[in-house]
Amino acid sequence: MLFDRKLLKSVAVPFLLFLSVLGVPSLGCAEGNFYHRLADAAIERTTHKITYDGAYVGLKYPNGDVAPNIGVCTDVIIRSYRKVGADLQSLIHKDMVKHFSLYPSKRIWGLTKTDKNIDHRRVPNQRVFFERYGKSLPVTTHADDYKAGDIVSWRLNSGRAHIGIVTYLKSPKTGNPLVVHNVGDGPQIEDALFVYKITGHYRYNPNDTHALKNMRVSNQAPSHKKIKIAKKVLSKIVEIQ
Repeated sequence: MLFDRKLLKSVAVPFLLFLSVLGVPSLGCAEGNFYHRLADAAIERTTHKITYDGAYVGLKYPNGDVAPNIGVCTDVIIRSYRKVGADLQSLIHKDMVKHFSLYPSKRIWGLTKTDKNIDHRRVPNQRVFFERYGKSLPVTTHADDYKAGDIVSWRLNSGRAHIGIVTYLKSPKTGNPLVVHNVGDGPQIEDALFVYKITGHYRYNPNDTHALKNMRVSNQAPSHKKIKIAKKVLSKIVEIQ
């Protein structure tokens, strides 16, 4: 259900979102907090026009990515983490090389070896990685249990696995934290946390693991570019029932 434009102007969500893109910390978020920056990176993804396309393509390694105008739900996670300095392609590939049997590649896809072009773009593999190197948090129906920067996986009504990032922004109608995900229409920020069956709840900060050496910190966008991004984001907020 789309927000009414007048309603948007009357609630705090757009204001907080505008401040976040400009780099101003929101209430309750300390400046420089990793999970706040991860949520910011996810919110920024909603300014990009993305065609949903999960076709197999060869990628460079490390820091490989599909074409910037295509992507799926896992690419939201990959690109958001890359914005804050973590290359999930490299991190997941290296872990799978050493611990292939712990990942579901053989059970689900019949694979017998790793593939750095696609392994990190699969929801089940991301879930195993976050379980191994992050924190597995309780799956509940309480909105307050889900914090900015948390990773949530779902089972869609179609049976397909899905994944997204929780933000610090909340729906003015339900009070639920908005999530950024791509379920087919490109990255969207929506009140979708409890729309689908939750299958996993994680919190992963690569600075707390041995993966730190695999990171590359991204440069911040110039302030004038952030202002343009903020304006684009404000025009794209969507809430679904």
